[in-house]
Amino acid sequence: MNTTIQERPTITAWEETAHMLGKVFAQRAAEHDNMDTFVLENYALLKKHRLFAALVPSELGGENLPHAQMCDMLRILAQYCGSTALALSMHQHLLAANIWKYKKGKGGEEMLKKVAREQLVLVSTGAKDWLESNGTMEKTDGGYLVTAQKHFASQAPVGNILVTSAPYLDPEQGWQVLHFALPMQAAGVRVINNWYTLGMRGTGSHTVALDEVFVPDAAVVLQRKRGEYHPIWNVVLTVAMPLIMSVYVGIAEAAAQAVTLTARNKNRENSPLVYLLGEMANELTNAQVLLKDMIRLTNAYDFDPVDQLGNEMLKRKTLVAGACIRTVNKAMEIAGGQGFYRHFGLERLFRDVQGAAYHPLPEKEQLRFSGAFL
Repeated sequence: MNTTIQERPTITAWEETAHMLGKVFAQRAAEHDNMDTFVLENYALLKKHRLFAALVPSELGGENLPHAQMCDMLRILAQYCGSTALALSMHQHLLAANIWKYKKGKGGEEMLKKVAREQLVLVSTGAKDWLESNGTMEKTDGGYLVTAQKHFASQAPVGNILVTSAPYLDPEQGWQVLHFALPMQAAGVRVINNWYTLGMRGTGSHTVALDEVFVPDAAVVLQRKRGEYHPIWNVVLTVAMPLIMSVYVGIAEAAAQAVTLTARNKNRENSPLVYLLGEMANELTNAQVLLKDMIRLTNAYDFDPVDQLGNEMLKRKTLVAGACIRTVNKAMEIAGGQGFYRHFGLERLFRDVQGAAYHPLPEKEQLRFSGAFL
């Protein structure tokens, strides 16, 4: 399913793979949506084609796929199944943050090698935790005992490593947030099956409960002051937001293409249809152009984690999300009553695209953040 708005004179083998897999995923997207089930079969195919190690540098055992190309793959996959693409993006953005560290000589090598070797699935909880994090940490011999509930943990049913954080009251430094990774199979870790939602129903973004889970001292990779913005977010936002928002641009593209094809068969004489199509095209172009600019800012991992960059990414995320949502809204208006039927497929796109607003930061929080930064 190629968008007619973007010019794509060539297509790579990876993009061909995305279209090939996407056609398979599209056949069962509605069933996973209707049944609130995780896209398990799709993940088996993604592993078969080494998508979980695709970003990892070749010298570490991966496929050395450029960041920009992974954004393209996620955008294409989202045209067929938004849930699969979004869940996969959560793994990829954690991988990308470690690749930045590796390229800057700041670690990450062992994690990347392990993912490439074993096709591990990384599960993130960073969006809900943000600056404050949640839960409790108690110091014990050789580490900490962590109790918490981590929400929106996409891919939780098949996750191997949980990448998360928790607040800790340091007796000397006061409230801190400690970042760490732990096996999903560790004692005290369990998945609460509670992902019953408006959209993105196949992502398996259940809550992960931690009940006095032991985290060794060596597993803590970052300690920061609780509630304060840390440069680590400039890394995470810069590599993650283009990957995640590529999914929503793909959904918007799918909606636009679906109604453009059907509109050609309608009577356009004395109709507002052509104006609606023009409005939709403008919104989609906004989303596509801004996404390209986000990818430009990531610059294939060659960036310094300055606050200005984090702020620029947050602003663009808000603008892309809004443009994607308005694109699909306009597509619903163009489709008319036909779009209200599930079998047409637009209704699911309409629900899935709403998720764009909830990724860091929601619009009003972003406005406050950017205003304070200025």
